[in-house]
Amino acid sequence: MARGGDGDRSPAADTHVDRFAIPVETRAPGGTTNAYVVGTDETLLVDPAARTDTLDTVVREKVADHVAVTHTHPDHVGAVAAYAAETGATVWARRGYEDRFVEATGVEPDRTFSPGDRVGPTTVVDLPGHAPDGVGFETGNGVVCGDVAVAEGSVVVAAPEGDMRAYLTALRRLHARNPPALFPGHGPRIDDARATCARLVDHRLGRERRVVDAVEGGTRAVDALLEAAYDKDLTGVEDLARATLVAHVEKVARAGRIRWDRQTGRVAPR
Repeated sequence: MARGGDGDRSPAADTHVDRFAIPVETRAPGGTTNAYVVGTDETLLVDPAARTDTLDTVVREKVADHVAVTHTHPDHVGAVAAYAAETGATVWARRGYEDRFVEATGVEPDRTFSPGDRVGPTTVVDLPGHAPDGVGFETGNGVVCGDVAVAEGSVVVAAPEGDMRAYLTALRRLHARNPPALFPGHGPRIDDARATCARLVDHRLGRERRVVDAVEGGTRAVDALLEAAYDKDLTGVEDLARATLVAHVEKVARAGRIRWDRQTGRVAPR
């Protein structure tokens, strides 16, 4: 296995990005995950969640040179092995997460990358939080950002893997880069990248304030915080909401704003 990322690290200007909504088993609204084919002369296939006739045709015609994923959640990796075998493309994994990649995809990576490295026509951006191995792939036309951002609604940051502090840092990193667009893992292209990142940060900080206020107001159990933190019907997504709430609790506890006992699930003010 080779380490990667040779040459100029600046994103290539005007690199073409094609999006394909792939039907797949996912908890995301719409029931699809976006796969992307990035580049023209040299191409990178990102997040092939499953095979479709359309994606088969595009991959065959454009001749995928590289295959990588924004993170290794099951709804993003389903066809990595098939396309890697059929195209002979170089398979990439994030350095330090090779075992996780192999377990998720069934494929040994050919090369590894770190943030700042080049992968095909893109430059890797560090975007953990939603998943510990999360990355984006940056071009002059925008960033393929996985499950860091969505055009509408919000992103699940589910403990124990989800890290709310890292997720907010990832959003702020994208905001600072001010890309022309974001190409998310689910849903349509995002043309107002900065506004979307700011909205998602504000959303998370607002929920964090509700958590702290509820604890200071006398709530002592994490499960009881759900009603205070969420002002909507959670039918069908209560497990995801609770896991995201725990990620919020862990963040504010690490910051010393509340006390949190992981064994009992009890919270208390400082």
